[in-house]
Amino acid sequence: MDIFSFTPQYLTKNSRPWFPMMGEIHYSRYPAPFWKEAVLKMKAGGIDIISSYVIWIHHEEIEGEYDFSGSKNLRAFIETVQDCGLYFFIRIGPWCHGEVRNGGFPDWLLAKPFPLRTNDENYFAAVEKWYKAIYAQVEGLFYRDGGPIIGIQIENEFGHCGGLGGEEGEYHMQRLTTMARHIGFDVPYWTATGWGGAVTGGLLPVMGGYCEAPWDQRLTDIEPSGNYIFTHERNDHNIGSDFRFGTGITFDLSKFPYLTAELGGGLQVTRHRRPVATARDIGAMTLVKLGSGVNLLGYYMYHGGTNPKGTLSSLQESRATGSINDLPELSYDFCAPIREYGQISDTYREIKLFSYFIHDFGESLCAMPAIIPEDNPGHPSDVNHIRYSWRIQNGSGYLFVNNYQRRQIQAQHRQVVFTSPVPEAQGRYVQFPPIDINNGDYFFLPLNMTIGDALLETALVTPLCIISGPHPQWIFYTAFPYAEELLIKNGPASLYQFKNDEWPSGCEIVTLTRKEALNAWKIQNRLLIDENLLINEDRLIYRYIRRSGPPIFLEPSQDTTLPFYKSSCKYWNIHVPAWSGEDMFIYILWEGDAATLYEKGSPIADDFCTGAGHGWEIGLKRFGKGLGHEFILEIEPLYHNTPVYLESWPGLEEGMVAKCIGITSELEYKENL
Repeated sequence: MDIFSFTPQYLTKNSRPWFPMMGEIHYSRYPAPFWKEAVLKMKAGGIDIISSYVIWIHHEEIEGEYDFSGSKNLRAFIETVQDCGLYFFIRIGPWCHGEVRNGGFPDWLLAKPFPLRTNDENYFAAVEKWYKAIYAQVEGLFYRDGGPIIGIQIENEFGHCGGLGGEEGEYHMQRLTTMARHIGFDVPYWTATGWGGAVTGGLLPVMGGYCEAPWDQRLTDIEPSGNYIFTHERNDHNIGSDFRFGTGITFDLSKFPYLTAELGGGLQVTRHRRPVATARDIGAMTLVKLGSGVNLLGYYMYHGGTNPKGTLSSLQESRATGSINDLPELSYDFCAPIREYGQISDTYREIKLFSYFIHDFGESLCAMPAIIPEDNPGHPSDVNHIRYSWRIQNGSGYLFVNNYQRRQIQAQHRQVVFTSPVPEAQGRYVQFPPIDINNGDYFFLPLNMTIGDALLETALVTPLCIISGPHPQWIFYTAFPYAEELLIKNGPASLYQFKNDEWPSGCEIVTLTRKEALNAWKIQNRLLIDENLLINEDRLIYRYIRRSGPPIFLEPSQDTTLPFYKSSCKYWNIHVPAWSGEDMFIYILWEGDAATLYEKGSPIADDFCTGAGHGWEIGLKRFGKGLGHEFILEIEPLYHNTPVYLESWPGLEEGMVAKCIGITSELEYKENL
């Protein structure tokens, strides 16, 4: 059995440095019949650890009536994770936030005559019952028992987004941890969120970072995110600023490794603020965190979902329940790497570049401290200076360069020469060849990398992975345009600088373009280039491929007898014919404020418009595989004075817009290669 632990620098597995990739999916927000497919997609993207909240209100909406059935079957989900060969981190709360009604607390708990998230004994008694209910579901699935659960997070943002601070807060976290241990929870890693002044109770702190802040109450552009500058500060001051602006760190940074559990894989838009997270937003932020010393990349969310329908109420976060944000009633898409209906996004491919690298080079990277030169810009609004850092140990490591800031144009830099900050034994400082750095470029490059019997002093390409074997292949790719220009002009050899020009024997150096790397899949120790998703399932390789689907019939509706009819909205009838394949996706191009899709009088999907030419893709297999449907589309108008922040406003006619521009379909097939 493997032994898990940690040092002040990194996690360990069997006493060796361990750099895992972690991704969040909420099982209770995704249909149980498709859990295995979802987990395998996450695994194909390079995820090692699945994490999930156990959302109290999803399981005990009515006091004393626990529901762990269907898509709320926690035990079955964890068993699925184990069957797919991954580890599991369980986030047991009791409060989670997670854009859930009451932060996950059931309404009946709020009605109790004692204060919540305090050291009141009645509150602890209520939490103990909930923890015992969770334990009854997961007993026997801990790693000690041969199961996949290796980590537990206690509470969430406690002392930052509500709760107690100082000694009272520390006691609260310690009390919850002791309670969980006494019940029987037993794992190698006990964690707590550590940003914004949150207390950790001595647990392993995990950090976060998002590319924007859809919870911010302003309806304008906000300050550029500090997550795009290299820094030893681990705090993201924007997380949870809907509760309280971020303050300092409460734990000793020197005693714990730099780990993330909420690095934003996307953003969940709110009614009033709808920034769109792109693949490059997430990619550049990931690179900066690596260059700042991160030794665990944990993405929230990695897989989007849909809120379950409550028995007593809807279950989304809303202003009506005391939050200052309104969220979609159903959609929790999060613009995540894997979207609400299981679609693979560009962000998924972007993150895969990092996860493949981490799997083959992460052990050595863990031990490399971050060196951030003093001439780095100290504020993300700086557009003129290059942002760069190093991670080096014993003269070997990586150069990280970022010239990307979300929604900001950075200066171009010509023929820049980077010099290693650490001299070699003979006192020589290694220099990289001069390079051009354009606005939006971000990349990292190897320094003194040993490959077989040769030393790669510098290269203008980025390592992706190693295909092992008698004649191993070292895979690199051109991560920025200047390198790709050199590849085309002078060939791959011009991108590598081996010591004494001696290339390695007994192995092969393979150079890919960035596009080829994005479409690369490492499966069964093979590297396959395919624009479609490839997964490894039951020792077989499957390809998910899309083809054009049948025409979808769309017509405006004037039916005022609809049970949900609102005179302020516009309606369309949508006829979807029966179909074949693994899934069918309909793509609705629409503009307005919000849209809801109804079937048989009930809402089954919803969406907030994020700007001009907004597209909404919906997968239909969860509503009946192969079946035809009669939907009704409702669009709420967007007015010139609607209090909402959009990055690009659609055109308005007479001060408003509510229109369905068109609808198309695609069929998805799962093929055995």
